[in-house]
Amino acid sequence: MNYTPRLRTKYSEEIAPKLKTRFEYSSIMQVPRITKICLNQGLGKATADKKIIDAAVDEMTLITGQKAMPTNATKDISNFKLRKGVAIGAKVTLRGDKMYDFLDRLISVALPRTRDFRGVKSSGFDGRGNFTFGVKEQIIFPEIDLDKIKQINGMDITFVTTAKTTEEAKALLEEFGFPFTK
Repeated sequence: MNYTPRLRTKYSEEIAPKLKTRFEYSSIMQVPRITKICLNQGLGKATADKKIIDAAVDEMTLITGQKAMPTNATKDISNFKLRKGVAIGAKVTLRGDKMYDFLDRLISVALPRTRDFRGVKSSGFDGRGNFTFGVKEQIIFPEIDLDKIKQINGMDITFVTTAKTTEEAKALLEEFGFPFTK
């Protein structure tokens, strides 16, 4: 049995042809697509307690279904009591089927669970087709068990696309069903 994520099938059958006609591309290969999704969690408090990093790595691994990596400081900053090589965050980069599965769960389950959710502001585009937004609490993901949480952390989620402009990238994410504010 061969498994294909729902959104991957939707992209190839519905979204790509629709975007091809909307932006008048000559080839289907010009249609923008999502290449990867990056999740980052910065944990400044982790300089004092190593267990915070371990918990964050475990939580991100649960959320994404792929092993998270701790991120280390690249230089010393004395004002923040930071030493080079000390773990200060966690990150995951998703590609392929895991990326589409995560996107599906994010759009249909996690974001609607956010308190007072009215949509995501579209101010996170960088002008080159990439979109970043922040999540204030990791507990919006159903994989996280509330009883085992020691502290609530936020995270940044970045969508890297092959789109050349903000307009193309926004159209791509809207076709996937991404809930932008009006």
